[in-house]
Amino acid sequence: MNICFAPCPVVFDLDGTLIDSAPDIHACVNAVLRLHEVPPLTLDQVRGFIGGGVDLLWRRVVAATALPVEAHRDLVASFMTRYHDATSLTRLYPHVADALGTLADRGYPLGLCTNKPLGPTRVVLDHFGIAQLFRVVIGGDSLPQKKPDPAPLRAAVAGLGAHPDAPRALYVGDSEFDEECARNAGLPFLLFTRGYRKTPIEQLQHQASFDDFARLPLLVEEAAAVG
Repeated sequence: MNICFAPCPVVFDLDGTLIDSAPDIHACVNAVLRLHEVPPLTLDQVRGFIGGGVDLLWRRVVAATALPVEAHRDLVASFMTRYHDATSLTRLYPHVADALGTLADRGYPLGLCTNKPLGPTRVVLDHFGIAQLFRVVIGGDSLPQKKPDPAPLRAAVAGLGAHPDAPRALYVGDSEFDEECARNAGLPFLLFTRGYRKTPIEQLQHQASFDDFARLPLLVEEAAAVG
């Protein structure tokens, strides 16, 4: 029996790639800090802490403040009560919705692989009306592993119908975590340069980089052709 696998899937990171969520994360962090009478952190500080998931975010917050390490668990719980539905300050990057729609119309299976917990991920996708575009959504708590471990990305790609032994897919992200995850999974990486990256572009392994999602459909077609 012949098995037909999906055309080249495209999997996206979320925070710093499709959305600028740093202002909401910043507001939620500072709301928790106020409860503990700790001076607020700046937006740039918090933006620099994003990428490794909520647990790592708060390890970095604790390290940057006078909060005790043993308070970490309670801080995360307090943060999550606010973060779960925090969308008022979050914005889609320009042309994201159009680019996703174009790729979907051209038959590319779309997925999401993020270190953001699955609950807040689904809330923000619904908020922007783009949830229906993604056939597979892998959050930071969907598996025991988080990026840059390749397991979440491999799960997303497999869920989109890629060949299990030789997956043909693309990963689109903005950060060092995303680049390393794609590399670990053996997949081509497209780098969005307006996100939360701290490393110079030339030091990250990528097939192409872009600063405007209007360019993405063409880059995907070019990268898929190479693959």
